[in-house]
Amino acid sequence: MPRRPRIQLDGVPLHIVQRGHNREPCFFGEEDYQSYLHWLGEALTANQCILHAYVLMTNHVHLLVTPKKADRVPHLIIALGRRYVQYINRTYKRTGTLWDSRYKSSLIHADSYLLTCMRYIELNPVRAAMVDDPAHYRWSSYRANALGQTDSRLTPHSLYLEQGVSDKSRQAAYRALFRSELDAPALDDIRLAINQNQPLGSSRFLAKVEKVAGERREPRPRGRPRIHDAEQEVPAGQARLDV
Repeated sequence: MPRRPRIQLDGVPLHIVQRGHNREPCFFGEEDYQSYLHWLGEALTANQCILHAYVLMTNHVHLLVTPKKADRVPHLIIALGRRYVQYINRTYKRTGTLWDSRYKSSLIHADSYLLTCMRYIELNPVRAAMVDDPAHYRWSSYRANALGQTDSRLTPHSLYLEQGVSDKSRQAAYRALFRSELDAPALDDIRLAINQNQPLGSSRFLAKVEKVAGERREPRPRGRPRIHDAEQEVPAGQARLDV
């Protein structure tokens, strides 16, 4: 069965996941993380994509980006991946691929899921039991978004800016979102959407994406029918979890 094409839209946030080949490590030392972030910054600028959140795990990466032009996203991933693989192969005297052949991506309805997705991304090291506080993990955007650490790669989304009238108040409001864990339905929704390369958002958002795609596009776990709720722009129990 042919793979469905990815759906990427101009100006719509996109959650991207790229894993190491066979889930093997893709970062081996501190300089690797630093090099990846350096080339990520260059690739973002070259392809007119802005970055809201990220985490570099041992064997995969999560990025939350908004592309000015959707067709630049593959160029971003290819350019970054190629340069990083060349560096890793040269540094560690290895050959062959480093990444899985296809990255995964999920369009994010900002009003419903953007802040939830940021939390999901930045809490990865905590869920993996690598740290007990996201502030203790160096290779994510949490320290910038929550503590004000300078990170030139990041551009705040308008919803993040709405969290306060000043940098300090926004950072405090953002930290407050992390006082409770993401609930199981939110985790399931994000994971299902990214694993199936499907959009994540309200019914109206999904309808708009399907109109553009010309086909039905939604995460569809087995045994769970689609829920129609024309009046509810934001899914109950998840839409405003992070506001």
